[in-house]
Amino acid sequence: MRYIIPILILLLLGACQADTATEADVIPTDLVGKRAYLKEKKAEFRELTRTIDKLESEINELSPPSEKAKKLVTTTNIDLKDFKRFVEVQGVVESDDIVSVTSEVGGRIIVYRVKEGQYVKKGQLLAKVDLEQIDKQEAELSKSLELAVELYERQSRLWKQNIGSEIQYLQAKNNKERIEKTMETMRFQKRKANVYAPISGVVDKEFLKLGDLAAPGMPIVQIINTKKVKVVANVPESYLGKVKSGEKVTIKFPALDQTTTARVSQLGRTINPANRTFEVEVELPNKSGVLKPNLLSLMLINDFSTTNSVVIPIDLVQQEVSGKQFVYTVVEDPDGPVAKKTYVEIGESYEGEVVITNGLTGSETLITKGARNLSDGEFLEISAKTQPQMTDSNSKLTNR
Repeated sequence: MRYIIPILILLLLGACQADTATEADVIPTDLVGKRAYLKEKKAEFRELTRTIDKLESEINELSPPSEKAKKLVTTTNIDLKDFKRFVEVQGVVESDDIVSVTSEVGGRIIVYRVKEGQYVKKGQLLAKVDLEQIDKQEAELSKSLELAVELYERQSRLWKQNIGSEIQYLQAKNNKERIEKTMETMRFQKRKANVYAPISGVVDKEFLKLGDLAAPGMPIVQIINTKKVKVVANVPESYLGKVKSGEKVTIKFPALDQTTTARVSQLGRTINPANRTFEVEVELPNKSGVLKPNLLSLMLINDFSTTNSVVIPIDLVQQEVSGKQFVYTVVEDPDGPVAKKTYVEIGESYEGEVVITNGLTGSETLITKGARNLSDGEFLEISAKTQPQMTDSNSKLTNR
């Protein structure tokens, strides 16, 4: 049988060479004619392919057992298993606890007790701003307050003796109280000279140094707390109904070669009109501090799942010229195992595996190695049988 196909091909080539001159004369020269001529030849080729397959099948049936050569193949059993497909979305690590520490009053920094990379606790003194000008203003007001108090007390005694006017008494009282309020404001401002840490964390950046002039609202240092971070990814809106708060997702960090699983903590409430995506947040513990803000990550979201399905390697699925897809399975014959061309319909695929929706039941024996060079009905010599994977398609993701 191995010589049949080459002989047929040689006969075809000889026929083609014999008719080259004739065909060259009849090939149309216009576009429409060429297209019609090509369609006609393709139909002839398909008919010839069917004839060859039929002849091979008939010759195999008529050939004596001694002439039936066997092809060496490897097989595996098909088992029903769960299948999951994932979509990879790029995300970044973020931290909610990033605070720029500022002074509420302006002045030169005279005390500076931190450095970059230092861990600080909430309420710890970080810096102190020089408020010498306020000290001098407070001293001036103190003298003015002494005079205002003296004038008020005297005017009060005169008013009790019905000496002087009520207006003079009220003016003295108002002047004293106004200066006291101003003094109270200055004392409050003096307390703002001390700059404390609003959160516990690590000093990530230093914006000012000892001796620099600080202005209200100008950052002095930046504190970051990375013990708890989150991965934020922008997911296309087409997956809006497939991502739910609380479900597990797989997070991969390529730079660290690490993979972990966590639950979705929050979904974005709006769609970004610029790129038609919504945010998905996943909170992660980070006690070791290895996850840094802005670290690149990949979020794997399960967008398709099926259970008890026939799942096979996608490279075992072959395609005919007509477009039909098929695999080779093993059937038993009185003379030994035989290859059977089994037509299949495929469904979703992921990472080299595909779901067979029609054509296989899961009880067949599938030919793996050697399937590309087989013909329907060809006798087989099975060299080895591989064991099918017993885990579902999600295991290769979570165990990496």
